[in-house]
This record gives sequence, structure tokens and C-alpha cells, in this order.
Amino acid sequence: MAGCVARRALTVGSRWWSRSLTGTRGPRPFCAAGGAGAFPPVATTTTLRHLSSRNRPEGKVLETVGVFEVPKQNGKYETGQLFLHSVFGYRGVVLFPWQARLYDRDVASAAPEKAENPAGHGSKEVKGKTHTYYQVLIDARDCPHISQRSQTEAVTFLANHDDSRALYAIPGLDYVSHEDILPYTSTDQVPIQHELFERFLLYDQTKAPPFVARETLRAWQEKNHPWLELSDVHRETTENIRVTVIPFYMGMREAQNSHVYWWRYCIRLENLDSDVVQLRERHWRIFSLSGTLETVRGRGVVGREPVLSKEQPAFQYSSHVSLQASSGHMWGTFRFERPDGSHFDVRIPPFSLESNKDEKTPPSGLH
Repeated sequence: MAGCVARRALTVGSRWWSRSLTGTRGPRPFCAAGGAGAFPPVATTTTLRHLSSRNRPEGKVLETVGVFEVPKQNGKYETGQLFLHSVFGYRGVVLFPWQARLYDRDVASAAPEKAENPAGHGSKEVKGKTHTYYQVLIDARDCPHISQRSQTEAVTFLANHDDSRALYAIPGLDYVSHEDILPYTSTDQVPIQHELFERFLLYDQTKAPPFVARETLRAWQEKNHPWLELSDVHRETTENIRVTVIPFYMGMREAQNSHVYWWRYCIRLENLDSDVVQLRERHWRIFSLSGTLETVRGRGVVGREPVLSKEQPAFQYSSHVSLQASSGHMWGTFRFERPDGSHFDVRIPPFSLESNKDEKTPPSGLH
């Protein structure tokens, strides 16, 4: 494509994307490799390389995707904002924001550490601060290329039948932190390929961004609010490995004359250093308000032992936990291995499992 000839490409593995280097203050066009399912870049490095026949994907051409905008330092992004994920590299669109409480143990006040308690290991006093996250749709063309996630849907629900443990997922629905968003504009009236895009959003060229919420989106958000809501985020760094945990309450079911409460939790692991490390083991402690304390040990996470490197510094996955009590706590460690064979433990920040007291109706999907 002529419009991309003079651009440089950001290469990550076998995928790449490009942006204009002419000027630093104006809009920055960026392009994608053409072809079915082609784009994703996993934007995890700022190393820029000249585009050449040697590093160009076989049989692919550059196609203009959109024009970068200046990321917002203050305020929030509106419904309909297109973006590129700064860590996982996929294209997406903002559905609506969530105001979460971020408990960042890395910036906690330097108070004396307390003795170990049921909520976890010896810990600092941590005060939550408000932080913006977004409910977003992921472009389906990019999902096959997001290698550093165990799945590309972060939202699961309990099935509607009361006596079932079955889960169902909404593919391509994610939660994204404000700083992960690289906003862009596009002249395409359907720039994101997702089955819910046109059901949730309507093109309106008089608006900025030019995609507005349909009544379908507002109704779905209101009906599923208890199961979609992101309220607390927990973060802690050990030896340059940052662990972020986001718990979600899923609901309660009756099983064998007892109540079983379910949660899902999403975990992101980030290597803030240049040294390569590999996750080998997990060690969880799960405390229930009923008085039980469970220990869980195992290899890796969700069947994988991800490698975190300078080129692929992050890995994200989701899992589930159930308790026979309406609340509890979880904490633990991940064991990592260095290239020389030595190991070190990374703390998982303790987090609460709380149920919604005003639970009324089961979650509703779109069929």
C-alpha cells in the first residue's frame, strides 16, 4: 500500500504493526498486515525496525487501520472509543467505564508490617484509590494471535439452571485499564469485527468518537451489572514481577442442600525486568468464612508454564473458585525459575471474595 511505504514497523515475533515516524505532535497513522485474521501485534516493546522483505510476513501487505490519537492523561474514554491494547496488541472498542478501587501494595505507606492473619501473609496497610477500567470488545481477527493469554474472553457466568456448575462465556469481552489504551480513529463504519459490535453500537458521524451506545447495550449493562461490575483491583511486585488480581462475584447456587458461592478471578503477570523467567508452580491459600483453610499447589497455571521475557513480558489468565460461605480470602505465591535454574517466589496480593447481598436474578447473555 502506497500510504505505508515510508513507515517503520514494530516487530514482535512473527506479527508486526507500523506507525508513521514523520512528526511527533500530529496524528500517527498505523497499519496492519493484510489478509484474514491478520493484525496483531503484541505491542510489548518500543524497538522500531525498518520494514524490509526479510521481516515482512509471507504474502502479507500493509493495510491502513487508523490514526493514533494522543492518549488521555486526565479524564476517561467514552463509549465507542477505538483502541490498540498496549500490552496484548489487539484492536478493541470501549463499551463503558468502571470506577474501581486499586489496592497497590507497591505504593503503600511504609508502615510496620503486621503479623500474618487469615487474609494473607504479613502485609502493609493498603488504601484503595480510584482507578478507571473499561469493559471492551476485542476484534475477533486478533484473537488467534494473542499468545500471552490463556483465553481471549475474560467474562464467564454461571449457567441459568440452579443445580448446574456449568459456565458460559462471552467471547471477546475484556476489562482494560486506562493506561493500557492506545486510542485511534478510523473511517471504517464497522472497524471492529465482533458479533456484538453492531448490536451494541451505532455509527453516528456527528459524534466523537462516532460510535454511540444503542439501547441494547444500556439494557444489557443494567441487567448484568452485578456480574459484570469490576470493583476491586489488587497489585503487588516481587523481584520485578508484578501480579495484578481482579476478583468478580458470579453468584450462588444450591447443591446438596447447601449454598455454593462462585467467583472468577483474573490474574496478570508482568516482568518489569529484561531477564527471562518462567512460571513453574502456584501455591494458593483459600480461607472461607465458614472456618476452612484450603491449600492448593500445582504446576504452572491453567495448564501452562508461561515464559516472561523482554519481548513477551506479560501473561494473563482467568480461573474460578467456589466456597460454601458468602465470603472469604485468597493469597499465595507463584514460583519462578531463572535461566540458571535458581528459583524465587512471587507474592500474590491477598484479596477478598465478597458476595453481592442484593442478588436478585441470574445473569443474562445475548443469544
